[in-house]
Amino acid sequence: MTKKFLDLAAACAACGAAMADTSRAAGAWSVDFAPAEARLTLSHAASGARIAGRLSFTGPAKVTGAGVAVDPSQTAAWRVADARDGAKGRLALVDPADNVHGYIAFQPDGDRVSLLVYHRTAFAYEGELRFEADVTARGDAIPCRLAPKAHDRVLSVKSGAAVSSDDDALFSPAADEALTFSSGRLSAAAGGAWRLSATLSIADPTRNALSFAVVRDYYRSRWVPYYRPLDRTRAPHAPTGWLSWNTYFDQAGSKENLDEARFAAKWFRPFGMEIWNIESWQDNSGRLPVSKFHNMNLETYAPQFPEGMKWLADEIRKLGFRPGLWMAPYGTGNEAFYRAHKDWFLHDAEGRPIQSWNGKFTLDPTVPEALDHLTRIFDTASHDWGYEFFKIDGMSGRGPGYCAHLYERPDVRARFRDPGCPNPFERTVAAFRKGIGDDRIFLACQGHFTGAEAAYADASRTGADIVHPNEPVKWANILLQARCTVNQIFAHGIVFWSDPDCMLVSQGALAREQAQVEATVVALPGQQTFAGDKLAELAPDRVRLIQQALPVCDTRPAKLYPQFGHLPVWDLHVARPFGDWHVVALFNWGDAEARVGVDWDELGEPADRRFLGWEFWGGAFLGAQTGRLELPVPARSVRLVSLRPDRGRPQVLTTDRHLTQGGVELKDERWAGRTLTATVRTVGGFPLTLRIAVPTGFAVRKVAAVGASVASTLESDGRVLAVTLKGDVSADVPVTVEF
Repeated sequence: MTKKFLDLAAACAACGAAMADTSRAAGAWSVDFAPAEARLTLSHAASGARIAGRLSFTGPAKVTGAGVAVDPSQTAAWRVADARDGAKGRLALVDPADNVHGYIAFQPDGDRVSLLVYHRTAFAYEGELRFEADVTARGDAIPCRLAPKAHDRVLSVKSGAAVSSDDDALFSPAADEALTFSSGRLSAAAGGAWRLSATLSIADPTRNALSFAVVRDYYRSRWVPYYRPLDRTRAPHAPTGWLSWNTYFDQAGSKENLDEARFAAKWFRPFGMEIWNIESWQDNSGRLPVSKFHNMNLETYAPQFPEGMKWLADEIRKLGFRPGLWMAPYGTGNEAFYRAHKDWFLHDAEGRPIQSWNGKFTLDPTVPEALDHLTRIFDTASHDWGYEFFKIDGMSGRGPGYCAHLYERPDVRARFRDPGCPNPFERTVAAFRKGIGDDRIFLACQGHFTGAEAAYADASRTGADIVHPNEPVKWANILLQARCTVNQIFAHGIVFWSDPDCMLVSQGALAREQAQVEATVVALPGQQTFAGDKLAELAPDRVRLIQQALPVCDTRPAKLYPQFGHLPVWDLHVARPFGDWHVVALFNWGDAEARVGVDWDELGEPADRRFLGWEFWGGAFLGAQTGRLELPVPARSVRLVSLRPDRGRPQVLTTDRHLTQGGVELKDERWAGRTLTATVRTVGGFPLTLRIAVPTGFAVRKVAAVGASVASTLESDGRVLAVTLKGDVSADVPVTVEF
């Protein structure tokens, strides 16, 4: 009797344990299951990642002995429970008759854990497992895509907490770490949290598994060995400004710079232009090549800069701009300086100076005294002269004439004072940063994310100059600028800010349509935006183009991998607390008119989601769009379309202030009691037109604004209300429209 009682007690204890919460290790993950609520929790201790939610299974209401549904049209909820057979590492699927007819198994693999839903032997019924989970990742994590898509036609960037069906990860720039999920739809939850909804099919081997993984050193182990997250304390957004070289080349002195800056102070600074960068100021810099310039000391080219560089920085600052300075410190054309410091420079086996793009005499990066000298001159330019932005040139490029390449050549390394130096290029970049200080902006030109600049620079030139010396901008230059943007945008805002070179829009060089392409290429992805034309000579519509690109919308890449070629569709997905929208650029890179389109799934949107479209450059209402957007686009042109989800009531459609159509200027939008309230940021002294969709069944009764004059008119057969605002000062202006 005693033995039987003990056996019965043990059996009861085992049964109770089967109904209790269970926990098991799965590699670096822990798997916890609470059967009473069918709640699954996956935790990754090292990263803090946590996925927790309810498992639910829908299967046949009744299963035959052959393992198929008695009636496939009749379904029922099954229970998810602990396995009843003692098998470890899996859960059971229990049908309405309390029979186990399937399982959920967990497969650990280091930082990856997978779950697989499968039938009991010989069963073949249809059924779906759903996992609705709250997702916790690192605090700075951003939704994105890590797995490249086949035949992808879309460059994708995001602003705000935008999510899409394309997202397969949450990436933390601070940790260089991603939490990935193999399927499911991510959405934003309250308080900066995330929600994942995933559905698995037990009878489809392509959809019967779900995996989560923590990917460490994502950028560092792939493209960016010197990875350090972008420091937004000194560069909170992509820089904006003006520089002279692309139009003046080497002929802009202090007078020309200040004349241009006075014009810009009126027409562009109120819109967000911040930096004024001085180029070709060194002694002997009146004419190319750069290798003749006196680059490694602070001698000024007196014929063009007679007052000196500190005076010029002070004058620029008086006009409201932050002064910037171009430097090319890897070599010099100054023969006297070379003779005085001959052992600082590289020589070939015959003792002849090694030349580079930077100088007739090229810096030996392994000479400590030379690096100390560079640190001192940068310190002087930064802290004595007062420059706040440094464009440091000659770093990388497309050949060995640039020092990032040159210093890697075995024949050159053999000529170093220290031939065994493992990181000669990094030593130079570290010296530059030490000299300018931690509070100055450092633009690496041409920077490369594969090199040491990534650990020190704030911005990086992504391609070649937008012009050839002493020539105007040409269509071929814009094509190269666009291709380099496509290829490198995945590092933008994470490693450093992308600098595509200047946005040139002069009517003397480009037709209006090509200037619109140029503005879209530079500004839509949120890249560094510097003007470079002779500003006072611009036609009013070209001045307006620059204004509509300022300030830069804060963006980040949606796809964290390089893409290639001239993609025909660029998509900015904007998310704000009051709503989200897409700004889609349809490019025709060719020489003949073409129809260019995009399907909603390419934008990460459901095919049945209905949007209202507005084409920005042409100013046209496109009405409702579902499933696909397609437009005729002339040769060498772009169509820039705002797509806003149709809410079936009056709503903001667009503004003419900025090409993101609300990304920088729309601060709020609310609907209550048949009244639409929209708050927009106006620029003092300049008009702004806000356009509102007016669906059938709504009539405008009253339009009012606080802090600005207001005028309104109906357009597009009464379907659009145009509200024009103008105030004396820049301000957030609430606009109310009663219907």
